[in-house]
Amino acid sequence: MRTHVCQTVSRCFAALRQLRSIRHLVSATVYQSLVTALVLSRLDYGNETLIGLPIHLIRRLQSGQNAAARLIFRLRRSDHITDALISLHWLRVPERIVFKVAVQTYRALHGDAPQYLRQFTPVADNPSRQRLRSSTSDDLCVPAVRLPTVGRRAFSVAGALLERSSCRRHFGTFSVHFPKTFKTASFFHSPILALSSKLTFFLAWSL
Repeated sequence: MRTHVCQTVSRCFAALRQLRSIRHLVSATVYQSLVTALVLSRLDYGNETLIGLPIHLIRRLQSGQNAAARLIFRLRRSDHITDALISLHWLRVPERIVFKVAVQTYRALHGDAPQYLRQFTPVADNPSRQRLRSSTSDDLCVPAVRLPTVGRRAFSVAGALLERSSCRRHFGTFSVHFPKTFKTASFFHSPILALSSKLTFFLAWSL
């Protein structure tokens, strides 16, 4: 993953250097769209595989997003970046990763995901647990893993832990507006904001 992160960040900064040269040639709206298309799309591509990544690698990805926001608003490196990210309605990199996993898990739960992602089953469907009290719940089964550093970053494990977390109230009935609702909640509800920063620890020490 270190190589993937380094290459992603390098390509993001290369795109930003090119975009800086045309800053005065386009409108602010067009420029923001270009930054989103050429930089954020690189950060978001396959980012669900980065769940539980070490903090120092997440910070490298975050530096690319921060540089993109600074370029849009013409901010100095010493300026605070939080207000700029809020103005752009951009989730930070950890929240973006959690958001992607949450959306894919939600779609898998409601049969709207590709077949290879629909490996999540309610506890009640597990024959070995049908006599347990938890068999009447709709919690996802958390598969047993052998390697704590890698196994708990698997999509089946991370998705199940996320569904059981404080944001489980968003995993109810199917709605096409789930991505928008969950993203908005990520900005305005502190339990969900705290989830992204604590998920790495949770994945490493739970079970």
